[in-house]
Amino acid sequence: MANILTDRMKNILQTVIMQYIYTGEPVGSSVVSQKYMTDLSPATIRNTMSVMEDMGYLTQPHASSGRVPTDQGLRFYVDSMLEIEELSQAERKKIKTKYHESQEIERIMSDTSIILSVFSNCMGIVIPPRLDNISIKYIEFIKLNKMQIMVLLVSNSGIVQNRMVRIEEELTQHDLERMSGYLNEIAKGLTLGKLKAKIIEKMKEEKTLYDQLLKKALDLSKIALDKEEDTDSVYVEGKMNILNDPEFTKDVEKMKLLFRAFEEKSILVKILDKALDTEAIKILIGSENRVNEIKGCSIITAPYTSNGNILGTLGVIGPKRMNYSKVIPLVNYTASILSDIMAKREAV
Repeated sequence: MANILTDRMKNILQTVIMQYIYTGEPVGSSVVSQKYMTDLSPATIRNTMSVMEDMGYLTQPHASSGRVPTDQGLRFYVDSMLEIEELSQAERKKIKTKYHESQEIERIMSDTSIILSVFSNCMGIVIPPRLDNISIKYIEFIKLNKMQIMVLLVSNSGIVQNRMVRIEEELTQHDLERMSGYLNEIAKGLTLGKLKAKIIEKMKEEKTLYDQLLKKALDLSKIALDKEEDTDSVYVEGKMNILNDPEFTKDVEKMKLLFRAFEEKSILVKILDKALDTEAIKILIGSENRVNEIKGCSIITAPYTSNGNILGTLGVIGPKRMNYSKVIPLVNYTASILSDIMAKREAV
């Protein structure tokens, strides 16, 4: 019970956070008193802030400076005090217009990261759809040489992936075309994940054994589909928005860690992959994020879907003093629009 904030403490916390978001500088008691809470003296505010520091909601970077919110303070603010600013009609229109220019799946993903970066003034990041979650349009076997074929996977949404498979005996292109036709019959309307299960099921059926070519089609398909997907694919825009922020320009160690995260795509993918287990928007503030390189940042992510299936994730990474009231609805709306786009493409 001793850790419960009084109304005065809540007002001071909200004031400190809003001022800190605006300036990026520690907030002193005199600023709070003069600009926001004129009915309280700087001494009264300073004493209250000192108590809040002991409670873990505020911290003082230097002995002579004002206070900044801790991760605990920001979490309380986001969960209990934040007033969401809905996107304006003009902003929604700009986002939709940007998407109308996109046709190719790569362009759609890239434009999404740009939209998130421009409207948040932070870093926009998008993980493209995982093949296991999307509907297959067709699969094609293409002969490369005597002992190697390429398996071409094309999704309804326009994602294309090639996988190389070595073969033990030579097959003609005619053989491969027949195999492709058979596989496309059973792949119709299935996601890649469901197709893998279907192939295993078919391989267990004795009736497939009468045709050795069809058996080879299943064998090769299983080998190709079991190959590791390139899971480090990620679209990023607006790195400098973070690196130019005072929160990082004044802290060389924080900046070094960020550079490492930007260079290693797997770190960024690891962060966004955590959002795949929920359909809701997810907010991680500072130390709540277990990836060491990004502990100085806040991350807001959301999945995008198609017909109830989660395809991938998108989000914004920025300083802990990001404008949560604007970024949260931006991420939510962008995920909603991208979900609509992907659902329409999947339905083709």
